[in-house]
Amino acid sequence: MNFITKSATYLLISLLVITGCKKETEAIDPVAGVDLFVSATSSGNYTKTQIQAFAAAAGLASYIPLIKYDVDFFKFIYKTNFKGSPIQVSGLVGIPKNLPFIPSILSAQHGTMFKSTEAPSNFPASFTGFELFAAGGFVTVIPDLIGYGVSQNIPHPYYDQLYSGQAVVDMIKAVKYYVGQQTIAISDRLFLFGYSEGGYVTMAAQKEIETNSAHNLTLTAAAEGAGGYDLNGMLTAIAGTSSYSAPSYLALLLNGYNTTYNWNRPLTDFFQQPYADRIPALLNGTKDRGQIDAQLTGSPTALFTPTYYANLLNPAGEAALKQKLTANSFLDWAPKSPTRLFHGTADEAVFYQTSVSTFNRFKAAGATKVEFYTIQNGTHESSVQPMIENVLPWIQSLDK
Repeated sequence: MNFITKSATYLLISLLVITGCKKETEAIDPVAGVDLFVSATSSGNYTKTQIQAFAAAAGLASYIPLIKYDVDFFKFIYKTNFKGSPIQVSGLVGIPKNLPFIPSILSAQHGTMFKSTEAPSNFPASFTGFELFAAGGFVTVIPDLIGYGVSQNIPHPYYDQLYSGQAVVDMIKAVKYYVGQQTIAISDRLFLFGYSEGGYVTMAAQKEIETNSAHNLTLTAAAEGAGGYDLNGMLTAIAGTSSYSAPSYLALLLNGYNTTYNWNRPLTDFFQQPYADRIPALLNGTKDRGQIDAQLTGSPTALFTPTYYANLLNPAGEAALKQKLTANSFLDWAPKSPTRLFHGTADEAVFYQTSVSTFNRFKAAGATKVEFYTIQNGTHESSVQPMIENVLPWIQSLDK
């Protein structure tokens, strides 16, 4: 089970207890759900017994008693905006059946993903762990995000705030339209959760919902863990280290910006050889993070060209890149909805300081519903469980 699945699974399984017990801104005009919805194709109708078998096969047998509901899963195709035009994108929707209560919507945003086969919409061939939310009683929305699923021909716009947030919001709106057409009752409560890139994407979706009332969405709460919210600070900090554990993230970021913003610079502008020549094949959707990291180097001075490396550390260098990093950071907005941030102090992949600086900005801007929970000595992987243990009773108190 990969990191995304392991970290998500602890959250998802634990939430089964809660639901079982309860009763640069590019302007995009909001589009109604009826105009966003394309199709919902069955990915399977699973009884709780079958879902329990899924859990057992994934090494989650101890949680089988918590899986309470049958679920209809759908490969969900909808529209979002990319570079000024509508495109079709996809995700997975899980709709629990025969509930004794009206369910809430929970949108779960996956972490950094490299293999095309891991897209949530490939369920049941893929299994993120988020699917178990539905078996616990949530109408569960799991976006693939642009660059995966039916849009896998597009390079993923990694850490682009607008496209990240819009892909989530448009799926939620399309799902609300779809369930309404199916006469499925849902509550007005909406929860967002994400960790790592998913934490960033969740914050982007939260900002889009809160700053654009035309979406007609009201956010109940958001939980965001270990996202790269301060991108200039993150990249500068990485450049200043002697070794970085996730060079694959750097390749995905720079390749994504290079294509998303139509810079079309040769990769040799950024990366030394042989890494520049390797990166296109490494990011073709057939390899996982471990395989990609093994073909790169953790040394920023060896990975980046001397000129590019020097420009990263020079405040006046790489102006176009730094402008985009600034635009995609959360520097001029603060949450209005109840929000909890989480980060481990020993996070080696997404540095702790990005959450510290973001939280401090939020408080300085007058945010009154934002809390920051420091996880002492927590790494990128080990911080997930303490985050969940904090989030669960909080969601329980709000999901009424």
